[in-house]
Amino acid sequence: MKAVVYDKQEKFVYCERKKPVPDDNGVLVKIIAASLNALDYRSLRMGMIPKNKTFGADIAGRVEAAGKNVSAFCEGDDVAADLSGCGLGGFAEYVAVPQGVLVKKPASVSFEDAAALPVAAITALQAVRDKGGVKKGQSVLVCGAGGGVGTFAVQLAKYFGAHVTAVCGPSSAETVLALGADRVIDYTKENFLKLAVQYDLILAVNGSYSLSAYKRALKPNGACVVVGGALRQIFKTMLLGPFMSIGGKK
Repeated sequence: MKAVVYDKQEKFVYCERKKPVPDDNGVLVKIIAASLNALDYRSLRMGMIPKNKTFGADIAGRVEAAGKNVSAFCEGDDVAADLSGCGLGGFAEYVAVPQGVLVKKPASVSFEDAAALPVAAITALQAVRDKGGVKKGQSVLVCGAGGGVGTFAVQLAKYFGAHVTAVCGPSSAETVLALGADRVIDYTKENFLKLAVQYDLILAVNGSYSLSAYKRALKPNGACVVVGGALRQIFKTMLLGPFMSIGGKK
């Protein structure tokens, strides 16, 4: 099979690789579409190279073979997957994966759209529902609403019944409104921190504001969930977050 393989000398090479074989609990997927993620280039920058030297977390494709212990999928099923927890490998013609990482692709969703969903959508769901604990009627600010995770966060917050304010650039404003945002703030024209409005939940998706600034924009028992960002932002949040969570605001 053909694959895009990381090579320290040439960075990436398009070459021939041995077709993988699934184990008894695995599934062989013929990849029809794959998408690039921040996860891929950040892993590369951090030196976190997949064991098989092939990046790619988001895929959509068709089951070509299944192990003898696999009951949820059979040959010909259209599927999508997030491979970030099982070694990546999406930038190839085939990948062998545990059945647990696969979901069946609805016929109404194209392979291209399905391959753009897993990492960004699951990250947004973890932020909005699992970590943010959003509730109906709450006010939610999505800072960085124009990106992959941000666009899903807007839709999910609305789905859970929140009033959503989205912060993004001018090129994304129309799209974010169409996705359900109640209000859009163009950060090139207006600073949400100067509006004297506080929120129950702030989703800081690659936002460049300080943690103390986000904290000031929270209601007394509000929460700020930092999603991704530069390494400096991530480490700062991990280091300072627990100390700044003393009290009502988290």
